[in-house]
Amino acid sequence: MSRLEAPRGTHDILPAEQPKWQRVTAEMERLCALYGYRRIQTPGFEDTDLFARTSGAGSDVVQKEMYTFQDRGGRSLTLRPEGTAPICRAYVEHGLHREPQPVKLFTIAPMYRYGRPQRGRYREHWQLSVEAIGSDDPALDAEIVQLYDELLRRLGATGYRLELNSIGDRECRPAYLERLNAWLDEHEHELDAEARQKRATTPLRVFDVKNPHVQAALADAPKIGESLCDACREHFDAVRRYLDAYGVRYELEPTLVRGLDYYTRTAFEFVDEAIGAQSSICGGGRYDYVVEEIGGPPTPGIGFGAGIERLLLSLDLDAPQPQVDVFVDPDEEADRARVLALMAELRRRGLSCETDYAGRSAKGRLTHGERLGARVTLFAGPETVTVRRAGEADRALRYEEIVDALA
Repeated sequence: MSRLEAPRGTHDILPAEQPKWQRVTAEMERLCALYGYRRIQTPGFEDTDLFARTSGAGSDVVQKEMYTFQDRGGRSLTLRPEGTAPICRAYVEHGLHREPQPVKLFTIAPMYRYGRPQRGRYREHWQLSVEAIGSDDPALDAEIVQLYDELLRRLGATGYRLELNSIGDRECRPAYLERLNAWLDEHEHELDAEARQKRATTPLRVFDVKNPHVQAALADAPKIGESLCDACREHFDAVRRYLDAYGVRYELEPTLVRGLDYYTRTAFEFVDEAIGAQSSICGGGRYDYVVEEIGGPPTPGIGFGAGIERLLLSLDLDAPQPQVDVFVDPDEEADRARVLALMAELRRRGLSCETDYAGRSAKGRLTHGERLGARVTLFAGPETVTVRRAGEADRALRYEEIVDALA
């Protein structure tokens, strides 16, 4: 019989890795609470139309990367590829627009995208999504960006950079697309098949093409920043001014457009090239039309998605392995039931407790307790228990005295 393994593009997060994961996710939760973001959890799958409407039917996510299936009722469902659209759907469905605005939400959850697995890139991956819905204040854009920058600072990341751009809105983007399309017509021979395909869906996406020859040609193409309307230019200037006030360093990247149709105005990415070709560790921007697109009132929003696996590649964390408070080593004459009852009471008092379940020798039990990092070892006999703690003399106590003595 063949051995079963995890599906390609997925991974197990083993106990030895959990301390680092918990360090990162706990810092995410602390920081979101400090900034006033509340946790939300959405289903792992949604109606396919939610992503087709918001991400864009021609986007790579919809065209190539979604896990879409029909359930037994014939409904088309899709495993969640990103966090923004489901959170906006919940915002509309549950009337969160009637709460004081902006509504500030976050989730830490698995996302699913079909693609070629690479270092730090999985088909099932975990992501922090942070969303602020209901305000177009540029100070909110700056806060969202600064929140992730602060997360990296707290976790000790150093080798990253922040790329920033504005991609305009409904008012100024159409005129820019006319200029861009005219330029692309003139330089059609310099585009590859991928660039032509992206252009056919959304011309802005040509800037996402990774072919270095196409990228070199696009360096001379007109940029969206040259065509911003006054309102978008003022908004972007304010975002930059507030980031300067926060002390957040950034680089203007005029070809940064992001890969989803819903982005407007502010677009940003945190990148760390040390993790490989897929260097983005966080990406986001403003999405002022998403809520309206899924049936809600016109509502601006701003947010980001940040992969946890990629972030861990950027960090040099030395998270300590957990220690057990008490290891109980019963001798052959000890009443096992009495020992287990003692352990249960220690746990009720908040002390982590372990014993031997593998039939080890006396020496093996001591080694096992040391491996667990036990702060206290209890040698349990028939009537008394010897307490051993580093730096102190052993002392023998009755069973009924142990809990109070330790707790």
